[in-house]
Amino acid sequence: MKIIWSPTAGNRIREIIDYISNDNPDAALNLIDQFEEKVERLKANPQAGKILEEINNEKIREIVVHKNYGVIYEINNESIEILTIRHFRQDFSDSKF
Repeated sequence: MKIIWSPTAGNRIREIIDYISNDNPDAALNLIDQFEEKVERLKANPQAGKILEEINNEKIREIVVHKNYGVIYEINNESIEILTIRHFRQDFSDSKF
């Protein structure tokens, strides 16, 4: 399956990495590696993520990348779209992708 990053997801990951790199550049690089590794694994097992209770749509799922961050994605016929990255303190009950 092909991985497609939405503009929102790309912007969020840049914001997160920029913020972390101000204090700890090595931690930011490590987090980038974690995001890439976890997302790449979705190609082999797109159903790996949990269905978000807040959204309640079997196609929209989330994987944990780090204790503070999750990747929200949508499974399509021939692709997986990375919709956004969230900090686990965010409330997604009213989110629209």
